[in-house]
Amino acid sequence: MKKIILITGIVVLIALLLIGLLYFYNPNPTPNQNQSQIPPTNASVSGQLKAMPEKVDDSKASLADQQAVSSANNKFAIDFYKNIKSEEGNLFYSPYSLSTAVSMVYEGAKGNTKEEMKDVFYFPEDSSLRNGNAALYNLINKKDKNYSLSTANALWAEKTYSFLSDYFSTIEQYYGGRVVNMDFIGDTENSRQTINRWVEEQTNSRIKDLLPEGSVNVNTRLVLTNAIYFKGKWNSEFKTEDTRKMDFFGKQTVQADMMYQKEDFNYFENGDLKMLEMDYQGKELSMLVLLPKNNLDELDLTAGNLDSWKSQMIKQEVNVYFPKFKFETKYDLNENLQEMGIKDAFNPGKADFSGMDGTKDLYISKVIHKAFVEVNEEGTEAAAATGIVMGITSAGPTETKEFRADRPFIFIIQEKSTGNILFIGRMENPVA
Repeated sequence: MKKIILITGIVVLIALLLIGLLYFYNPNPTPNQNQSQIPPTNASVSGQLKAMPEKVDDSKASLADQQAVSSANNKFAIDFYKNIKSEEGNLFYSPYSLSTAVSMVYEGAKGNTKEEMKDVFYFPEDSSLRNGNAALYNLINKKDKNYSLSTANALWAEKTYSFLSDYFSTIEQYYGGRVVNMDFIGDTENSRQTINRWVEEQTNSRIKDLLPEGSVNVNTRLVLTNAIYFKGKWNSEFKTEDTRKMDFFGKQTVQADMMYQKEDFNYFENGDLKMLEMDYQGKELSMLVLLPKNNLDELDLTAGNLDSWKSQMIKQEVNVYFPKFKFETKYDLNENLQEMGIKDAFNPGKADFSGMDGTKDLYISKVIHKAFVEVNEEGTEAAAATGIVMGITSAGPTETKEFRADRPFIFIIQEKSTGNILFIGRMENPVA
């Protein structure tokens, strides 16, 4: 049941997209034609961030655009769940975060790189994708709600590097991501901490130190962040005095704090599952809970079936027993996304992100997703962060190599002028 809860609570998540543009060959490039450097500014980072737009351009957005983007997100959500469901333990992630983050990367993709991303994430045509994302951004950030829900985007750019101005303009116009100048080369650690502080602020301190030491270095050229935060109370809250210790039968039987209430809820049942909908205050957001009658892995979960089950729900009185829980997850998604069909984007020789900087040197080197969720008698709070690290490579003999001493090796101490070996050893276990 925990896995199902995680899938159906996708609207309550928080996300961060990290894109580190690593530049290995020429650290001070001459701007390419049709490129522009980030305009210099004397404003403080906090001042620039306060200028982030609460509303973006959705003037051309239609209801069909919103539906197209939402449908694409939901299809990906279920595809991704099927991809990771064999993993042990609780699962929790933000398909909205991943879809929105990848959308911003997708805006700079070309050719087969773009087509593969489109196929995996079901992205609609460019105009519909942009308008739909803009409309959803404004919907999430609307005022006067009975719950806390907000999203924000920011681009953190190395002040000496050049990108296509059209790319940044698109991200700002439709995603609200403005550019903040950073000194990754001269002040790397402070730059990393500045971004981490922003993430903490956007996630109500639920995601801390998202960018670990070493993730931002002197070769970083751009970091894109997307955050979404939710906290809401149940429309019908559970009473703490009704919570009891009860058995929860997973792979191992455990004692869980089981909440209880009897109330009218939207409900559906067939031969395979029971489905419950619990509204949050304002009745604009809800949690769907899919409880299979047999083995969870045998449940035929598809976007079409989910829509069908939702359409058959009716309001009726239900005795609800629901566990309290709180946990975090973290995923390295390189392999998952490649298994799902995004291959060229991870290949230095084939990736085409020329829509970002006018070259074909950029590629995705790492994708990480981290999440937090807490459910109790009062309601739900959740946070997530997605990191997509991009590297830059050059053709021919200047291709960047990597040396990672993370397995047994031999080491030699020699007298250099003669090559005389003074000491030799083999490192097999550094903590023995």
